[in-house]
Amino acid sequence: MPLLAVPHVLLALSSALAAPPPTYPGATWDLCEPAEVGLDAARLDAFRDFAGGRGCVSRHGRLAYTWGDVSERADVASAAKPWYSYFLLRAIEDGRIGTLDDPIAPLVPGLADLNPDLGHKDRGITWRHLATQTSCYGVTEAPGTAFDYSDWQMALFFDTLFVRAYGAPWNTIDADVLHPLLTDVLQCEDAPTFLAFGPGDRPGRLSVSVRDFARFGLLFLREGRWRDRQLLSSEHARMLVSSPLPGDFPRTSGHAAAMLPGQRTMGSRTVPDDQCDHLGSYSWLWWTNGTDGDGRRHWPDAPPDAYGALGHGGPRAMVVIPSLDLVASWNDARIDGREAENEALRLLVATVAGPAGQIVA
Repeated sequence: MPLLAVPHVLLALSSALAAPPPTYPGATWDLCEPAEVGLDAARLDAFRDFAGGRGCVSRHGRLAYTWGDVSERADVASAAKPWYSYFLLRAIEDGRIGTLDDPIAPLVPGLADLNPDLGHKDRGITWRHLATQTSCYGVTEAPGTAFDYSDWQMALFFDTLFVRAYGAPWNTIDADVLHPLLTDVLQCEDAPTFLAFGPGDRPGRLSVSVRDFARFGLLFLREGRWRDRQLLSSEHARMLVSSPLPGDFPRTSGHAAAMLPGQRTMGSRTVPDDQCDHLGSYSWLWWTNGTDGDGRRHWPDAPPDAYGALGHGGPRAMVVIPSLDLVASWNDARIDGREAENEALRLLVATVAGPAGQIVA
C-alpha cells in the first residue's frame, strides 16, 4: 500500500510506538551534557548570565544545566500557589471534598455571617473562586465577579484546604500531606516544606530547591504522571495550566469589606490587597502565556504554550515550555517584572534553536 494511503491513525500509532518512553529523575538527578538533549551550552551561559542567582534547566526529563547551588532550599513566595491548586484537585480526586463549586462556608465557622450589608456575599465563596483569585474575600464585590490577587484570600484558601479538608495542623502539614502525597513520590532531594519560616510565621510559604521545583514542573509537563503513577488526572493537570481568566474579566474596584476576625495573610499587610491584574493569563494560580483585553500576549517572545509559577514578580520561578519539552527553575534571580520575564524566556527558547532559528528536536 502506498504511504499516502495509510490511514492517519496508523501513522500516529506508528509514531507513538517509535517514541522513547518519558524520562524521569530518580533519587538523584544526574547532570547530562546540554548537547545530549539538543541544548546549546553557550546560549545557556547567556541565559544564566541574564538571570543570575541559581537555577537549572531540564529537557526531555534530563537535567542538562545548572548554576549556583541547586540544592539550596529557599522561600519561593507566590510561586508556591500552583502547589495549592495541585492539592485542591488531588483532594477532589481522592474524595476529600466534593466539587470545585462546593461552598467553603460549612468548613469555615463565621464566614457565612460576614458582611450582612452586602447580602452575606461570602456564603457564596467556592473552591473555584479561591483557586482563581475571584473569591472577592475582603473586597465588596460578590464572589466570581472580579479578580482580586490577595494574600488574605490565599491564606483563607490554604487553611481551609489543608487544615480543614486534609485535617493537617500546620506543624505536621509536611509529614501529613506535602511529602506523602507529592514530594516523596517525586523523590525530591532537598526536603521541600510548607513551613519556610516555621509554623508560627506564614505557614503555607513553600521553601524548595530549584532542582526540586523543576521536578514539580516535570510532573505537569507529563500531565500529572510520574513514572507508573497518575498523581493527578491528565484532564485536571491540563486544565490547571491552560484555563486563564478571559482578558476582559474585571478587576476588583479595591473597596475593603469585612474579613474573619484574626484573619491572617500569606505576606501582604495591605487591606484591600489587589496586587495586580490577571492580564488574561492567570490560570488556577499558574501564569500562562495568554492575551490581555487588548490582545497583547503575556510573554510575546515565548511559545504560546509556556506557563509558570512566579514569585515576587520573577526572581523566584519555575517555567514549563511543553512544545520544547523543557523545564527551568531559578531563585534569587535578577529577573524582575514581565519584560524581564519575557527576555529570560526569549533567551531560554534560544538555547534550543538552530542557527537559522529552527527549533531543534
